[in-house]
Amino acid sequence: MEARQITGVYGEVSGLPVPLSAHVSEEQLSEFRMYTVTAEWSQSDLVRGSRLRYSQQWTLIADINDHKSIRTVLPPGPCVPLSGELLSATSPIRGLRAIVRDTGGHQLLEIWDHHGLRKCLNLTALNKHGKVYDDAQFGCLSWSECENKLLYLAEKNKNTLRDTHDEESAWGKDRSVYCEDWGETLTNKSLPVICVVNLQNGTVSVLQGVPPDVSPGQALWAPGSQSVFFVGWYHEPFRLGLRFCSNRRSALFKLDLDGHCECLSGDNQSVSCPRLSPDRSTLIYLQGRVFGPHNQCQCLQQLDLKSRKTSTLLDVVNRPQKGEFAGVYEALVSGCWSADSQRVVFSSACRNWKELFMVDRRSKKVSSLSDSASDLSRVYGSWKLLTVQKDLMVVCCSSPNTPPTLRVGFLPSAGETVKWRTLQEPVMTFDFHWSVLDVKPPPADDNTHYSGLDFGAVLVKPSHPLHEAKTPLVVFIHGGPHSQFPAEWNCTTAGLAKLGFAVLMVNYRGSTGFGQDSILSLIGQIGCQDVKDVQRAVLTALQSDMTLDSKRLAVIGGSHGGFLSCHLVGQYPDFYRACAARNPVINAATLLGTSDIVDWRYTSVGLPYSYDQIPTAEALAAMLEKSPITHAAQIKAPVLLMLGGRDRRVSPHQGLELYKLLKSRASPVRLLWFPEDGHSLSRVDTQADCFLNTVLWLHQHL
Repeated sequence: MEARQITGVYGEVSGLPVPLSAHVSEEQLSEFRMYTVTAEWSQSDLVRGSRLRYSQQWTLIADINDHKSIRTVLPPGPCVPLSGELLSATSPIRGLRAIVRDTGGHQLLEIWDHHGLRKCLNLTALNKHGKVYDDAQFGCLSWSECENKLLYLAEKNKNTLRDTHDEESAWGKDRSVYCEDWGETLTNKSLPVICVVNLQNGTVSVLQGVPPDVSPGQALWAPGSQSVFFVGWYHEPFRLGLRFCSNRRSALFKLDLDGHCECLSGDNQSVSCPRLSPDRSTLIYLQGRVFGPHNQCQCLQQLDLKSRKTSTLLDVVNRPQKGEFAGVYEALVSGCWSADSQRVVFSSACRNWKELFMVDRRSKKVSSLSDSASDLSRVYGSWKLLTVQKDLMVVCCSSPNTPPTLRVGFLPSAGETVKWRTLQEPVMTFDFHWSVLDVKPPPADDNTHYSGLDFGAVLVKPSHPLHEAKTPLVVFIHGGPHSQFPAEWNCTTAGLAKLGFAVLMVNYRGSTGFGQDSILSLIGQIGCQDVKDVQRAVLTALQSDMTLDSKRLAVIGGSHGGFLSCHLVGQYPDFYRACAARNPVINAATLLGTSDIVDWRYTSVGLPYSYDQIPTAEALAAMLEKSPITHAAQIKAPVLLMLGGRDRRVSPHQGLELYKLLKSRASPVRLLWFPEDGHSLSRVDTQADCFLNTVLWLHQHL
């Protein structure tokens, strides 16, 4: 197996486009109704070493009398590259398009209409604030009702000294003073401010009145456009990492343009994703617990803006039965309301799948909208909502052998099913076989506090093995640990399968989609319950599929998946023949003072956390006891480590600690160091390098 062949396969599977967002506009003509669907896509280009973004449009024709029946889908228009766009938003009435663009070191705000560029403001030259936020955690770009104002978030202009906050004043007096930010992937995001552009006179103003102890984000206009809603994350006494963490203390606020601010939600909660109904009467948002698991099942709250009463639309699901709705685990898309403001649509993990759901506010009944009659007949294992506008849903569907596909369908009436239409078939599909395994822990591994839980895995393998011999199996473990491997397109899995490996993606107890009890069951049990679950899943796969080679097993994973990979080769030294780990947790005790989520270091081993926590010998001993480093002397399998030099979640010194220990024992080990990358190792060139080296490592040792 040559490097050129591996790189070619990875370029093929990673270069397939993925839809990021969509927008729907509607026009009623004399004989039919016309819908325009605009989708924005991302595509990796190994030649440039970067991700490209482009947009594409489809025109849908519906009958005038039965506008929920799509009669014709016209061929799509050409792909239009989106160069330098950070944010974009289309106004609902006049169809104006606002774009924040980065060009030549300047950030511009452009307004486009049907006749071309209508207005352009140089936000950098105006010097009202720092860089505009374009991340999913804080960022937004929101049109006012009158479409004369725009709302967005930016970093505070640190050249403008104010005495309202000690941290800001100190920063201005001495540039060497440490200024906290919000951790992994949010470096340099420290003091967000809410900005309003008046398009009539071309002015930009920074709203005053935000409480000094919160960082605002996810802002949107309130009815009347004289005030805004926003989520505020508390940063006292110090900030903890926000990325991948839905358990941070935060609240929903309303801020008038004159500076009056009020809190609309409870005090000790975590909130996110405020979404205003089309009739502007109701605000929904997600709410969860503070601390504990950093990603967990959340409840969906609704706030009646007239009565100011808050009620729960969907509660936390503790123990779903198989086939039932398992709870909300993922962010709401910006367009998630039905046109009548009575239904909310969202995607969420459900066991080993990602499903599309609708909840009716009147009955609080949850319905699945995914086209899945049964597990055995499923074409798509993953349904991700991109938007629902004018009751037209735009979704991204995929499976382990089917790259992302764009589909549309109207919200159904009561008792009806959705008539889905495919807008864009993928460029290619792959000749892989995939199946979903349900796994039951043996009685000895049952959790006495959360008894009776099961879990699952997704098995992907070549339909026609490259050789007559049995197929080598790569065990792929997700990080988090509270995340999921749904039965969706994964370019790493696809690349491995195309090169002749079978891949088992394990959703051990603690993964999302199995209820809150499953998530809580892992607390205090890391390094034990999750390790045994992965091993049980592997044994189940080997017993159920005799084409898999039990003598050629490897394990790979990143973050907590790397933690488990190193545990497995240490606890089962004669079982696995190779290991590849990306930014793994190796020694939780030495990680304690270097991670941006120090709270999780206590929670994961079953200890309570408080901001003023001082490490004790007992706490450090518990962390060390549950770490892979304690089994390192037993490791026989060759280990490949891939580390990001800028990782703030799991310090790269974790991997170095294992590297040095294995080197001292003359154990086969190789380390790849990516100085410019962070925890996710997400740069295009880094991902390609990691895949190439992982496959070469597996081929060499299997």
